Amino acid sequence: MKQLLSYLVLVICVTGLKAQVEYHSIESEKLGQTRQLKIQLPRNYGDNIEKTYPIILALDGDYLFEPISGLVDYNSYWEEMPDAIVVGVKQSETRSDDTYYDEDNFLPTEEGAEFFEFLGLEMMPWLDENYRTANFRIVIGHDLTANFLNYYLFKDSTLFQGYISLSPELAPLMDERLVERLSQIETKTFYYLATASEDIQILRDDIIALNNKLKNVSNENLRYAFDDFDGATHYSLVGRAIPKALEEIFSIYRPISKKEYKEVILKLDGSPYDYLVDKYTTVDELFGLKDKIRINDFVAVYTAIKKQEQWEELENLGKLAKVHHPETLLGNYYLALFYEQTGHPKKALRLYQSAFLQEEVAGLTKDLMLEKVDLIKADFGY
Repeated sequence: MKQLLSYLVLVICVTGLKAQVEYHSIESEKLGQTRQLKIQLPRNYGDNIEKTYPIILALDGDYLFEPISGLVDYNSYWEEMPDAIVVGVKQSETRSDDTYYDEDNFLPTEEGAEFFEFLGLEMMPWLDENYRTANFRIVIGHDLTANFLNYYLFKDSTLFQGYISLSPELAPLMDERLVERLSQIETKTFYYLATASEDIQILRDDIIALNNKLKNVSNENLRYAFDDFDGATHYSLVGRAIPKALEEIFSIYRPISKKEYKEVILKLDGSPYDYLVDKYTTVDELFGLKDKIRINDFVAVYTAIKKQEQWEELENLGKLAKVHHPETLLGNYYLALFYEQTGHPKKALRLYQSAFLQEEVAGLTKDLMLEKVDLIKADFGY
């Protein structure tokens, strides 16, 4: 087990080296000082000039940036999540001031209020101006900064859509305020909370109590997840929580898995084609990403259609494949099979023949198209 963990850490580190890391200093009028940022850009960021990327902001960037950026690079490489820009804010000398709140109303004040405004009114606009950012942002914090990130939820227009709170040191009244706010929030929001069996006891008690309240919140706009890691400490839980949190937030983004195929698509009452379209529409709505539909997902839906003999579904699937992968024979094959199975052999024949000029893909070969042509000719005497 230790060897496996060591190998995974090595893979994350090696893949992370291929992403581009930049260092920037921002002069802040709000803070009256310069702040240091670490920014990891996705692979091939410079080549994909039309593409935009979600932002993942690591508070406590002095020690959270590296584990987050490594996992983001690794997971996006395997399409477990979208490519993203990771930003770390260095706070090693200022975190107590940055997270300062009033002792009466328990809201950011003085240096805490200034840091709150720095992130929202200076740093984020600077990132939007200098990088191709999508309208989806995640913020991650640990203990003091995990409590601090909650204050952005209380704005009418929330700065972030995803919140990852790792063993927060909760301010007084924070539990009540969170429950009230998350019960009423009107925009799609992801909220992840974590503690561990060996966490600092006073923090753990408050977190467990908060989870008992949040798990009963009923709001279709809220997606809430909680983990209590057995055997982990206040610090080691971070390494276990970050991948779980990213997995929860981006579960809809991942390619269709064997489990999703068997347990969801094959059991649909409705249309497999509609399921595919809805999946990518949701990705667009949640993350602001207009991604090309994966070959893998086309094949999964086609396989379900074929298994259930829902041949009419292939017409729309074929048209969609021609839009997303026009260079391949995928679209023509689906359309040809649709016509073949619905009694239009001449149309099927022409489409199979036209596929000779296109790229082979997903096990569909030109030899297969030739076999289809020969079978139709033999059956109908063309």
